[in-house]
Amino acid sequence: MATLRKRNGRWQVQVRRQGFPIQSRSFLSKADANEWARTIERQHDRHELGPDRKALKSMTLADLVIRYRDEVVPKKRGSEVETILLNRFLRYPICRKTLNGLTTADFAAYRDLRLKEPKHRSDKPITPKSLKRELSPLSHMFRHAVIEWEIPLRNPLEGLKLKVTDNKRERRLLAGELNRLLEATKKGRNKLVAPIIVFALETAMRRGEILSIQFRHVDFGRLSLVIPESKSGYSRVIPLTHPAVTILEALSSKNTKPSDLAFPITPIALRLQWDRLTARAEIHGLNFHDLRHEAISRLFELGLTVPEVASISGHKTLAQLMRYSHASQEAVRAKLYAAQSPDRLIGERYSQTSMV
Repeated sequence: MATLRKRNGRWQVQVRRQGFPIQSRSFLSKADANEWARTIERQHDRHELGPDRKALKSMTLADLVIRYRDEVVPKKRGSEVETILLNRFLRYPICRKTLNGLTTADFAAYRDLRLKEPKHRSDKPITPKSLKRELSPLSHMFRHAVIEWEIPLRNPLEGLKLKVTDNKRERRLLAGELNRLLEATKKGRNKLVAPIIVFALETAMRRGEILSIQFRHVDFGRLSLVIPESKSGYSRVIPLTHPAVTILEALSSKNTKPSDLAFPITPIALRLQWDRLTARAEIHGLNFHDLRHEAISRLFELGLTVPEVASISGHKTLAQLMRYSHASQEAVRAKLYAAQSPDRLIGERYSQTSMV
C-alpha cells in the first residue's frame, strides 16, 4: 500500500508490498505522487518489478513445502498420497536452499539423482513418468505461492526437461489369474479385498471412486450408483450388475448409516494388500488399475457402444477411452469368423487350395 506525507513543501510517497523492496520518491504536487504510487502498484500486480531478495533469503524451499503441505494439500482429493510424496521430498538437500537462490539447475540435479535411485521395494530405478507425477504437486505449489500468497517467485520447474515416453499399459487378466487372485485372498486378513476386486471388474471404477462409495450413493431399487465426483471433476451415474449389487447388499446391514463407507479401507492399505496378494498368487506385472483396463475391454466385448462405455467409465474423449480398451485377440478372432459369410469361406478355401 502507498503512504503519502507532506514535508518541507514536498510530497513524499512510499509504496510497500510484501515480497518486494520498498519504493519511495518525492514530488512537488500531491497528484503526481498519487499517480506514481498507482503506477508502482500496477507494476507489483503484474510482477514487473524484481522481488525483494531479502525476503526470499529468509525462506527456504522446505518452509514453502511445509506450508503448502499443511494449508493446501488437506483440502485436495488424494491428500494422503500427496502428503507422503512431499514428506519424502523434504528429506533431500535441495529443500535446504533459500528461495532467493533456487534455480532450475537445482531441480535438474534433483531429477538426475532421483532417476538413479531405486524405486521403493524394487531394484529398478524410478521412471521419468513417475518422477513427473511426483513433481506435479511442487509445480502447483509454486503457482499457488505466486497467486494466493503473493510470494514473487519464478517457477523453477517450468524449464525443467524430463523426457517421458508414452508407455501405456495393455495388461489384461490372463487365463486363471482371477481365480488365483480370489483364492489368494482367502489367506489374507482383510476380507474386503476380494469383493473390491470383483466390484472393480463389474463397474470399471477407479480405486479412489470405489473406496469413496457411501451407501447413500447406491439405489438398490434402480440398480444404479451415483459417483459424486470423479477424477475429471464430474459426477456420473452408472448401472450396477447383479454381482455388484450382491456385494453391496452383503456389506450393508440394519445398522448401516447412509454416510457409512461401503469399503472402509484406505488407499494405502489397499495398495499394500494388493502387493502381498499378487506376490502370494505369483502373478507378476499386474496393477490394481489394470482391473479397470480389463473391465472396460470386457464392456466393449459385450457389444456396448462407445457412448455407453464412456457413460460408465467416465471418459470425456474417445482418445482417453481407447487407452483403456484392449480387446482380446481370441474374442476378435471369434467375431471375425462368426461374421464371415459362406461365400467368403468358400473363397478362402479356394485360395488356399490354389496355392498348394
